[in-house]
Order: sequence, then structure tokens, then C-alpha cells
Amino acid sequence: MGVSADAYREHLQDLSPQGPAWPREADAFNTKQLDAWAQEFARIDARVDALIEEADPRTAVELLPDWERLFGLPDECYPASQTIGERRARLLQKIAFQGGQSPQFFIDLLAALGYPGVTITEFKPFKANSKCNAPLNQGGWRFAWRINVPSSATSKRFNAVSRCNEPLTTFGDPGLACVLARYAPAHTVLYIAYGDA
Repeated sequence: MGVSADAYREHLQDLSPQGPAWPREADAFNTKQLDAWAQEFARIDARVDALIEEADPRTAVELLPDWERLFGLPDECYPASQTIGERRARLLQKIAFQGGQSPQFFIDLLAALGYPGVTITEFKPFKANSKCNAPLNQGGWRFAWRINVPSSATSKRFNAVSRCNEPLTTFGDPGLACVLARYAPAHTVLYIAYGDA
């Protein structure tokens, strides 16, 4: 927490010489001049405290465009017209996730993007030793898989940290398929199911 203007004024008065030429009354010219300096020092102190918050991409607001530029955002998957929270989530995902092929990697990836409760369905082709009630799938299903995004995760709502010009609610995510296509293994066929699948 920053130092207040009153505390800065007291420090400046303590550093001033003693005597009748340096009055300390509130209406004295010297006190008003020191108060003006104290106001500016307090403002600078508050900006330094804000800079500490801006140094962390999880809390950045003013420096968020610089963080995004460093990590190549916005990209073709997510255009620039997003909420601050979505932009931060995308930035953190870009910083933290390097890639993977396990189902848990994709569950963690989507949780970082704001999609909790995602499940993955892996399809398997019918074989001679399959169970009798197994579906008859074509051989192409060997490499098919589906990400099931719950219906509660497909809508994003306005919250206390949202800006006043952000929409109250948005549905779906057109960039989700783009991000998943970037991380999905090249030999697989990916499907995305929104809602309860």
C-alpha cells in the first residue's frame, strides 16, 4: 500500500530547515508548496504499486497489450474484441501450455481457457473381439475423438471485474475450434460437442 500525501508532506516538513522562515501552519505558502509536492509523490507512489500488479499477467490491465504482443496475441484463433478476463486466460494459456497428446492435457487446457467440466470421448472401431452390443463404426473412427463441453461452460457472464462496455452474456466460443486444432495431434479427427453429450 502506498504512502499517503499527508505522510509525504510530514516527511518534507521534517526535512525542511527549522525557524520562522519555514512555517508549518496549514495556510502558510511553504506548507501549500510542500503539499503540492506531496500530492505528486503520493500519485507516483500509487503508480509504482500499480506497476507491481501490471508485472503479473494474471492481474495486468494497462500492460495487457504489451504482454499479448510478447506472446503473439491476439492471433487468428481469438480476435482482439474479447473481455479482459478472456484475454488474460488466453495469455496464461499461451504462457503455460506447450503441448501434449493425453486427454488430461486437453482437459487442463480447456479449464485454463474457462471451460471447466470438459470430458473427452475416444471412439474405437468395431473389431471381431468387440462386445456384441458395441456400435459398428467404420475404420476411420480409430483416430476420432470428441471434446464434450458442458452447456454451463458455453456461456460467459458479466462479472464485477468486467468493463462497463462488455456484453452481459456471450454464448459459444468461435476460437475454441481454432485452439484445439492447433494442439490436436495431426493424425486425429477432432469433434466438439457443446452441451450435454
